[in-house]
Order: sequence, then C-alpha cells, then structure tokens
Amino acid sequence: MFRITIALNTICDLSPALLRKHGIKGLLLDLDNTLTTHDNPRPADGVPEWIARMKESGIQMCIVSNNHPPRVKPFADALGLDFVSEGKKPLSKGFREAKEKMQLPWDALAVVGDQIFTDVLGANLKRLKCVFVFPIEHETTRFFRFKRRMEIPFLPKRITEPADDEKGSLS
Repeated sequence: MFRITIALNTICDLSPALLRKHGIKGLLLDLDNTLTTHDNPRPADGVPEWIARMKESGIQMCIVSNNHPPRVKPFADALGLDFVSEGKKPLSKGFREAKEKMQLPWDALAVVGDQIFTDVLGANLKRLKCVFVFPIEHETTRFFRFKRRMEIPFLPKRITEPADDEKGSLS
C-alpha cells in the first residue's frame, strides 16, 4: 500500500532521464510542501526552472491538490500548468480527472508528493508509479505533526548523495 517507485530529497532532483527510465510521460503533482511551502503563493526555489526543463523534455504535468480552487488556480496559472483542485487524495477522483486532461495511459503516469497517506497511498490504490519527495518544511499544526509522526515507519531513507539519473530509484 505504501510502495514508492522513486524517492528524492526535492522535486528538483527529478530528471527527465530518470522519468524516461521508468516509462513516465506525465506527472500528477502535489502542491503544498512539494512545489512550495503550505499556503505560499510562490513556487519554491528552483521549481519554475524545473517545470521549464520538464516541459522542454515533453513531460506533461498537472497539479492534483486537495486544496480549493482559490489556492490552486493562481499557483497553477503562474506556472502554466493544468490543475485539479479538491482532488480527494488518496481517493482516485483527482487522478482520474488529471488523466483525462493529460490524455495519457495510466502506466505512463506517476504521482509526485510528500505525504505518505495521501500521495503515496493514493498512487498505490490506483496502481500508479509514485515519486516521493521529502517535504520542503514541516508543518506546525497539531494535525500535521500527528500525521507526520504516523508516516515515520513508511518513509524511505533520506538521500545523502546528489541526485543523478540512477540515484533515487527504488524499483
């Protein structure tokens, strides 16, 4: 239920070559703590350049977030990405909507996110490849502190070497 295909420190460590190696042509991207910190309207350092590199390499992307449209739409628009808000992860609703927008087969898609019980579990329930990235920063609310503690047994080891096209792969 918590199988991870690729584990990386940050989304910017994910390369087009690593995606090609796994047959991935489209990414279903989480928003908070994957592309930016919680409630931040600006992408994290390096994310706009990473998005441009993915687009240049022909990788399709769609943000799939459990957040509401007023949070997701301006962020996605600023990056020139399509999006699905209120995705209900780990359920498959948001993934199905994003797949329809991207017009790619299931086996060419991967979920990218920082949470075990939404992103990783959702990918596994739908039998999708999963790219786990460690959260940009840890949340401070009681709910998230509890949730992050519950994730510990399922977390991959932190990557200590710089990412290249062979590192980060768990499959």
